[in-house]
Amino acid sequence: MTKTRIPLAGLLGSPVSHSKSPILHGYWLKRYGIAGHYIPMDVAHDDLPQVLNTLPKLGFVGVNVTIPHKEAVLAIADLVTDRASLIGAANTLIFREDGKIHADNTDGYGFIENLRHGAPDWQPKAGPAVVFGAGGASRAVIASLLDVGVTEIRLANRTRQRAEALRQEFGPKIIVVDWVQAGNVIEDAATVVNTTSLGMVGKPEFRVPLDALSPASVVTDLVYTPLRTGFLDAAERAGCTTVDGLGMLLHQGAPGFERWFGVRPEVDEDTRRAVLGA
Repeated sequence: MTKTRIPLAGLLGSPVSHSKSPILHGYWLKRYGIAGHYIPMDVAHDDLPQVLNTLPKLGFVGVNVTIPHKEAVLAIADLVTDRASLIGAANTLIFREDGKIHADNTDGYGFIENLRHGAPDWQPKAGPAVVFGAGGASRAVIASLLDVGVTEIRLANRTRQRAEALRQEFGPKIIVVDWVQAGNVIEDAATVVNTTSLGMVGKPEFRVPLDALSPASVVTDLVYTPLRTGFLDAAERAGCTTVDGLGMLLHQGAPGFERWFGVRPEVDEDTRRAVLGA
């Protein structure tokens, strides 16, 4: 009698103990009655190739990838999607039955879906976007904003050189703004995004003045610990529509879950409550 292997998925990174992904995927597995498991794995950089070669033999159907491995896995994967190549990082790997590793990036998808759900009236073409930060998360945000039709992105980073590098990659729709001048370019912005870790628990506060925010702006923060950051509080006081960062985590997880376990999970209030521990 042939035994069906229990499908396994997980999270590769270092550290991974803080991640809410195991709670999210564990909730979905239980919700849809799937006999599978999602396992957090703290993996050192030097061990990454060996681990990725071994996991499919243990019954893994795929993994999420987080810091610091999102860029490194691109060199190991056999197939890389166009969007993962454009962003320069992968957050989702699928271990195919033919033995090949397929790398994708769903961060940008998760970001846009979170905005659309949290601010249903959001119009990406309504005006410029302002993006704070030029790290890996910023790359996914910029790529997705350009993809949905944002015509201008004003990019501010504490190290201007990193922002200039993104302009070189993504083209003339990116306007680099000095960090100290960033508060002066948000007045007519339709979309304002914090992709930095500023305001996260244990990190410095976000200090750029937000007095010029228009009530017509949609403002979102990728930080979700705490759920309500000082950045979002300031935007709320200005009358803006605000969208917290938790939804991006939830929505980016759905495509991977579907590829691994064969069911497209619903992202709803029950999902949010489960991940928040309510």
